[in-house]
Amino acid sequence: MKPKNTIKQWAKDDRPREKLLSIGACNLSNSELLAILIHNGTKQKSAVDLSKEVLRLGNNNLNELGTLSIKQLIQVKGIGEAKAITIAAALELGRRRQTGSLPKKDIIVTSRDIAMFLKERLKDYQHEVFAVIYLNQAHKVLSFDIVSEGGITGTVADPRVILKRALEKNAVKIVLSHNHPSGSLHPSKADEYLTDKIKLAASFLDIRVLDHVIVSDAGYYSFADDGIL
Repeated sequence: MKPKNTIKQWAKDDRPREKLLSIGACNLSNSELLAILIHNGTKQKSAVDLSKEVLRLGNNNLNELGTLSIKQLIQVKGIGEAKAITIAAALELGRRRQTGSLPKKDIIVTSRDIAMFLKERLKDYQHEVFAVIYLNQAHKVLSFDIVSEGGITGTVADPRVILKRALEKNAVKIVLSHNHPSGSLHPSKADEYLTDKIKLAASFLDIRVLDHVIVSDAGYYSFADDGIL
């Protein structure tokens, strides 16, 4: 059987690593960048061929690719656990680069500010998570913490944990938030009860609950905007 044409046999200008060195990473396609991470192909497929298959697994969308698990990535023949871990790590670094410079610089005032802040941080979760944004008096973000994680339909947050962290961070204002993987933006009775409970407990510590925002692919819902906070 005639051996498959490998990347090493390609013209230098067509090899992903050499192209990155000569023309810069921004000029490479997603499949070429992914091929650099994959490093080696198989006897049947080059690293670029494998990268194209991986991208198809995420519908050729990097955001969707970022939601895939290691188990899902290794469904591509030729992608073992080590390659899958490398891909997952690179996607996580990209996500952290997007959001890592924001804490302590962001100023949150409106529900739209909150929704934009949460969008990048919660978009890849396929299960429900409850998160809190901790703010100082000037509405600057001190910290963003995921305080609990649940299943597809719900999660439970402990007010004691939330307020303990607020005191540790010297926060005087907090924003409660959680995602709805189902896409629904309607708060449940449990959401309303928990919000009231945290708001009451926070008032005894002179900590103000500014809002509770629910985010999903459909947009966001603000308790404050709806007048129920």
